[in-house]
Amino acid sequence: MLVLTIESSCDETSAAVIVDGRRMLSNAVASQIPIHRRFGGVVPELASRNHIRDIHTVINDALAEAQVGLGEIEGFGVTSGPGLVGSLLVGIETAKGLAWTLKRPCVGLNHLEGHLTAVMLELENQPSPPAFPYLGLIVSGGHSDIYVVHGFGDYELLGRTRDDAAGEAFDKVAKMLGLPYPGGVEIDRLAQGANPKAIAFPRPMWTRKHLDFSFSGLKTAVATHLATHGIPTGLALADLCASFQQAVVDVLVMKSVEAARSRSLERLIISGGVACNSMLRQQAQTACQEAGLELFVAPASLCTDNAAMLGPIAEFYLSAQQIDGFHGHDIRAQANMALGTSRRETSRSYR
Repeated sequence: MLVLTIESSCDETSAAVIVDGRRMLSNAVASQIPIHRRFGGVVPELASRNHIRDIHTVINDALAEAQVGLGEIEGFGVTSGPGLVGSLLVGIETAKGLAWTLKRPCVGLNHLEGHLTAVMLELENQPSPPAFPYLGLIVSGGHSDIYVVHGFGDYELLGRTRDDAAGEAFDKVAKMLGLPYPGGVEIDRLAQGANPKAIAFPRPMWTRKHLDFSFSGLKTAVATHLATHGIPTGLALADLCASFQQAVVDVLVMKSVEAARSRSLERLIISGGVACNSMLRQQAQTACQEAGLELFVAPASLCTDNAAMLGPIAEFYLSAQQIDGFHGHDIRAQANMALGTSRRETSRSYR
């Protein structure tokens, strides 16, 4: 099936053309980072306005790169949550409008499912997609979640953040240090070659048996250090960034590997914007080799928000419907959208 996917959950406007849920023909992205940088974070109203401005250009770019016409598209998939409602609505209504015009099916998709299954895309110079089941770690500005991925549409939540997500902690600490947005990228850059043992920051929930995360205490520890010693410069700033980054990475890697071991899983995938972090990739690779696990991390372009990552899961739901003509009237924006089952919860929500 030739599918057009659309992503607009936060501040990236993206469209992609995917064949059979595996082969990526295009992945066009319009980033709003320069727009939000002067505010130190995403401004929801500005995000939705810029999605309106960019979305048709991005769709045209995706079709042109794929060398296909809009009329050749057989189905549509669009992020319907979680995310900023104003941003989500732009993508949803655009996808529904195109699907209605062409009399094609359209499915609303959970953004987190896209992150968990992006590794199922078949890419040049990348390992073959992993077999199910596998452990999935999502690390982004809004999520730090651990799932068992039993198959498409079948997810088991093992742990999640109780307060600040890892990406949010990176951005807030960067803001304390006066670094530009997005802060995680700048902290990673400054930490290169610095001393990650310079400052003994705590490892939140390091000894707890559960797999939940909490990074608010680590953020407070950094704030306390700055209140006592002031904002550093030069090598001292780099050492602080490296020490903070090491504390976050230690917790993410330790809990992920422990979760995989406890469930006798042989494969670990890491996704989300924080998966671009160089220390996380290096340390996860080392830990997985020592634990006998196979690690899968998508290219950086598929870790940050993008439409191509929706391709595999869009194909799954569209194929399951087996409906001709337009379908998708009931797709709505959901700021909070649960995914999977949890040992602490009895409810189940796939999309």
